Amino acid sequence: MSHIILEARDIRYRYPRGPEAIHGISFHVRRGEKVALVGPNGAGKSTLLLMFNGMIRPDLGTILIDNEPIRYDRESLRTVRKRIGFVMQNPDRQIIAPTVYQDVAFGPTNLGLSEQEVKGAVEKSLRLVGLSGFERRPPHQLSGGEKKRVAIAGILAMDPDVLVFDEPTSGLDPSGSEDIMELLDELNQQGKTIIISTHDIELAYPWAERAILLLNGKILQEDVPDIAFGDQDLVRKARLSMPTLLELYLELERRGFHLPGRKPRTVLDMINIMDRAFRNKPCYTEPGTISLVDVDSPNGVDLSVWRSSNPGVPIGGMGTRAKQYAADRMIPLDFTYGVIDKCILKALLGEDSLIIITGSMVQRVHERVDEFCRENQVCIRVSNLSKDGNR
Repeated sequence: MSHIILEARDIRYRYPRGPEAIHGISFHVRRGEKVALVGPNGAGKSTLLLMFNGMIRPDLGTILIDNEPIRYDRESLRTVRKRIGFVMQNPDRQIIAPTVYQDVAFGPTNLGLSEQEVKGAVEKSLRLVGLSGFERRPPHQLSGGEKKRVAIAGILAMDPDVLVFDEPTSGLDPSGSEDIMELLDELNQQGKTIIISTHDIELAYPWAERAILLLNGKILQEDVPDIAFGDQDLVRKARLSMPTLLELYLELERRGFHLPGRKPRTVLDMINIMDRAFRNKPCYTEPGTISLVDVDSPNGVDLSVWRSSNPGVPIGGMGTRAKQYAADRMIPLDFTYGVIDKCILKALLGEDSLIIITGSMVQRVHERVDEFCRENQVCIRVSNLSKDGNR
């Protein structure tokens, strides 16, 4: 079992001249987890997040990092804020410098890094969030999604263990929201522990490994998402709606269909459940192949040549640098979010597909496809393309 990196023990907090915002909350976060705090406005989500890196001190109770209580002297808080990075809901409140480079460099400079170390940290962080080349840009000229990425880069430059996001998709259009959530997946795949707050249950349901349902500063439910959001009365009490896929699953169950115990988290899961309910085979033909092009590999295939010999094959992009790679080469992407599942669905129809991918996400593709194949007794081939055309 993985190590507990962050813990709250019976914490309480009341704002000056205001009501109690947090009422005796206790929970923990394990290293490498993706955790969502979900609740309506005023539930206490933002207050709780601000306690994680010492910006707010609880009136009672304790916040612990690696089983050590947070101390609130200047030096201790400096260490805490290097380990627990906080990204605010509104990036305009977090971005303070006249250029992107200066803003991202602010944190590592204050940590006492050398000029060369700061330069390296800034370049790496901007590359991770897909903003290489933006160093001299004034932040006020950026889009909302780009500003959000600058704020994330500023935190990543300090190399924290835990990333905390208050409403990470606030103010973004659907495409921008998908890009940010996939970036969080990519960072998690690289070993970061991720905690988000959101009132969007549809966003949290497929993304989180564990969900904490909050209302009026108390925990209503804490579990894997299909259980945390599976009690319609509790979800309604929290002034939220049950995730659509979960609601559909429960409605099929009420109508007497024999369904697997595992509830759907994605459209692919739902299609699989419906196939079983109607006794359909998952695949009636030879499954298609999912090919991968790793943009971080020196042996990557020439995609212009590949596309000319494979016309009509749908292409997905996974990871920030992969999408930038496709944009730089004017390669249109058919899938930009939920890419693995969409390619599996294509394979079940006997169709091939290609994923342009960053190195950190390759293992995730193999694991997801292998898991699906084991559960459904099908064989979908995943192959890595290289310059010489070998797989």
